[in-house]
Amino acid sequence: MYRSHYRTTLPVLASLIGGTAIMSLPAVAQSGLNTTNLQHEVVLDGLDNPWDMAFLDDGTMLFTEKCKGLSVRMADGTVNALYGVGDTDGYPSNGSDLFCEGQAGMMGVAFDPDFANNRRIYVYSTSNMSEPHTNRLMRFSLSEDFTSVSDRTDIVDDVPYKMAASDHPFGGPGAHNGGRVRFDANGHLFLTTGDTHNGEVPQSPTMMGSKVLRIDTDGNAIADNAPPDGFDDRTYTYGHRNVQGIAFHPVTGQAITAEHGPWHSDEITILQNGGNAGWDPRPNMAGRGDCPDNYCGYSPNQEEGMNRYERAAFMPMTDFDTYPDAMPPIWNNNGWSQGTSSAAFLAGDAWGDWNGAMVVGIMGIGFGGTPIGQRIDVIQFNDDNTDVEDVTEMTLPMETGRFRSVVMGPDGSLYTAIDEGTIYKLTPGG
Repeated sequence: MYRSHYRTTLPVLASLIGGTAIMSLPAVAQSGLNTTNLQHEVVLDGLDNPWDMAFLDDGTMLFTEKCKGLSVRMADGTVNALYGVGDTDGYPSNGSDLFCEGQAGMMGVAFDPDFANNRRIYVYSTSNMSEPHTNRLMRFSLSEDFTSVSDRTDIVDDVPYKMAASDHPFGGPGAHNGGRVRFDANGHLFLTTGDTHNGEVPQSPTMMGSKVLRIDTDGNAIADNAPPDGFDDRTYTYGHRNVQGIAFHPVTGQAITAEHGPWHSDEITILQNGGNAGWDPRPNMAGRGDCPDNYCGYSPNQEEGMNRYERAAFMPMTDFDTYPDAMPPIWNNNGWSQGTSSAAFLAGDAWGDWNGAMVVGIMGIGFGGTPIGQRIDVIQFNDDNTDVEDVTEMTLPMETGRFRSVVMGPDGSLYTAIDEGTIYKLTPGG
């Protein structure tokens, strides 16, 4: 496994809830000095929870705001609103069925690989068109002048959505939707989904949460998807918790996910067609008793005072005891859960030793108003691209935030969106 390095500049902290020590917060991974000098530029500011971006070769950028909608920033910097969430003002058209709640709303976005000929784009959003509500992957046509969209077609309409609060400590509606939309080099469309705080979903053959879907641009399964017998054919992998990051290795082409852990163990995993990620939060498995709302995903909770290793043994992120053939993660954030979100691969000689390395945006955790762990990690692979060799925290030239999205731009810069409302451009050199 990868070599871990730690900074000593961050103190190890302890937080208290109700007078009980709940965890020690980690120092962050760091491998010597940063190998690049980064310049930064504010691309857009004052946004409402920017969630994802997608680029054309000329720098035209689609972006989503979770509770507002879809817009496009032209290469000259002009911004055109395109499609709003619900009754949001200022958009030429709106999805009356779309809404935001909790973690849900308008999320991932992508250009079609053949956009120059078909003008198609793809957006993942939460909809109340059905009962219960669902998350949907929508396909649109973008006008020639980039001022409007039309021809909405919901190519995936059955990703579960959490309707109501539950009685576990994190029971709000709208939880764990996944939401990243990406194309691989073969033109296959990947969609990541989450467990919606439902213990049955991750290992379910038919509920499309906790899955990575691999489909064509009409929403049909790719022919060589190989899920177990009885599974929906759109399933590429299953048994995930809440995948918000997926990227494709520039050498091997393999899909690699970055996934939120529970009280421990954010994970990066090289996907195997048909593979099980091993998340199974159902009660009465491996000695578990009843859990709130039949969901053991937060058990044992922090008040019970277990450290992260004890929690991992009780409620493993990847349960090898139950699923010995589960896909093994190649990184687990040193056993911590800090909100791994989007992932991308750096490209270009200007990145030096980091050219071809994976970057992961981490949103961090916060207690008492103090955010801990907000950063971008650089994940370098070993020579045969099967494991993590080293992890380095980027030394950033601006204030950090909740890094929701990291995307490589056509200019060789890394673009990152933070929940606090800014999209930055990070450029090596200077």
